Amino acid sequence: MSSERPDISVVIPCYNEEENAEAICAAATEQLEKLGLSFEIIVIDNASVDRTVTIVKEICARDPRVRLIVNTRNFGQMRSPTHGIYQARGRAVIGLCADFQDPPEMIPTLVERWQNGADIVLGVRAAERKVGFVLSLVRRLSYWLARNFSDYPVVPHATGFGLYDARVVDATRAISEPEPFFRGMLVETGYRLETVEYVRPPRAAGVSKNDFFGLLDFAMSALAGSSKRLLRVPMYIGAFASVMTVVMLLGGAAAFFLGRPIAGWFIAAVLQGQFALLFGFIGLLGDNLRIISERTRNTPMVIERERVNFPAEY
Repeated sequence: MSSERPDISVVIPCYNEEENAEAICAAATEQLEKLGLSFEIIVIDNASVDRTVTIVKEICARDPRVRLIVNTRNFGQMRSPTHGIYQARGRAVIGLCADFQDPPEMIPTLVERWQNGADIVLGVRAAERKVGFVLSLVRRLSYWLARNFSDYPVVPHATGFGLYDARVVDATRAISEPEPFFRGMLVETGYRLETVEYVRPPRAAGVSKNDFFGLLDFAMSALAGSSKRLLRVPMYIGAFASVMTVVMLLGGAAAFFLGRPIAGWFIAAVLQGQFALLFGFIGLLGDNLRIISERTRNTPMVIERERVNFPAEY
């Protein structure tokens, strides 16, 4: 088994993808062989309960360029794919879904952009497939929150499918984020980023593992992981309530000099003052939690059960 550093690593996260596992590995291999570059394919399985692991092991036995990581349990759709990316040794890493919604045919385009100088090449969906009203609303809300509260810009309609130079991968690894919003961390590094538009096809086989609540959980985790400013929103509300307290006091004083009733003004001032104190202290607590989080992020991303076809020095 070759231990030389490959040119390209393709990382394919799987969970119950027995219907797609062999086909996606074959499709990725076909596209990579056209390029004439050395490569490895890393499949990371998130504790599938179907035959996914068995099928990938059979592929590994036939092709040493295909490697397998099996997690001890399901670590979620943020941690498992990122851990797989961090195990890659290629000079560039490509993240690819197992269900063909990320088209393997785009691999040569991603590699060409990278060879021409791009550090990050992200695929961006050209058009949304028809989705339900509630799901569409959640997506729009998550993009609005990310656009207005994230600490760095998030690329709309990018799912993480794309290519990342090894320098970029190393930079995101250094952040040591135990709940990584990887596509946001890519932007956070500040490396040169290009986008490639594509039409995302339907799943090749099987059903999506992302239900409404799974997508909502991902959106909330992504927002929490990419925005520290959101923790300070209560402080802004408290500051606004403080201003309103002063306005109410001034209104009460004006009413007094004009001989008008003043009780309502001062009751409103007391209520606004209470809101100011409450949200101010909540904001301070949130900011302290942010500082604690920054200093203690050392949770392991996943725990592996086994590896197949990895050289000893990996």
